[in-house]
Amino acid sequence: MSAQTAQSERETGFDRVLAFSVPQNNARGRVVRLGPVLDTVLSAHDYPAPVRHLLGEALVLTALMGSLLKDTGSQLTLQAQADGGAVDLLVCDYREGELRGYVRHDAEKLGRIGASPSLQTLFGEGYLAITFDLAVADERYQGIVPLEGESLAQACESYFERSEQVPSLIRVGIQSSAGGTIAAGLLVQHLPQGEDGQERLHVKEDHPEWEHVATLAGSTRHDELVDPELGLEQLIWRLFHQESEVRAEPLAQLSRGCRCTIEHYEEILGRFPESERAEMRGEDGYVPVECAFCSKILAIDV
Repeated sequence: MSAQTAQSERETGFDRVLAFSVPQNNARGRVVRLGPVLDTVLSAHDYPAPVRHLLGEALVLTALMGSLLKDTGSQLTLQAQADGGAVDLLVCDYREGELRGYVRHDAEKLGRIGASPSLQTLFGEGYLAITFDLAVADERYQGIVPLEGESLAQACESYFERSEQVPSLIRVGIQSSAGGTIAAGLLVQHLPQGEDGQERLHVKEDHPEWEHVATLAGSTRHDELVDPELGLEQLIWRLFHQESEVRAEPLAQLSRGCRCTIEHYEEILGRFPESERAEMRGEDGYVPVECAFCSKILAIDV
């Protein structure tokens, strides 16, 4: 993507998350702009435009929330399941800077609902599950909310409100052209005394600090998010330049990470009885396994 060279060497460009905080207002955030990594994920399947847009938004949200994880080996999974719409499954995950995602859809239904379907039209009735797998503590916790609102971003805001009681604001922008797709997003949260692990603020209470930060962050425009000539540091400066202190730190480079390996599938298939594995084998004696994330077909000898 030619626009990838638009930022200077001192600015955070495509496929990297910028972490930031506004200490005096007890706020933290993440901002990301996906480019080549997003195009790589989308290229695994011939997705129609509405599904490409949906997966782009989901990957941005996954990167924003996944980059909040601190422990090596931890993973965030975003999964939407539904019934009655053109899309019945969406799944993305983030682990140590690696992103992957997949959408299962009904092409015939999708063709009947127009070029810019609403979230409810795409999914019908469904839910959004956000799962945190914490490596160091060896713990998993999950929040589930209905697929409601105008976007996945709104559903994620609802998750933070209902499951974690953390006031949060999310903005996402997506732009497609002949040169590729750009998807970007901003996540801002209010935390008590700026620290994790303390008692959460109830989102219905009045918190002037948060209202101030949310007003500033909410002024983010779509064209600013997807503008490759506007560095992420510049974007944060535009929003919070009047604050006494803003700290920013570029996080690790993002990549498309698919964990489909022969060893992984050998271990899974090895759990099946021999009689069932025999039925799975092709004429060449191997079990063909297709990875939904990258469309790779692996021949497994079990």
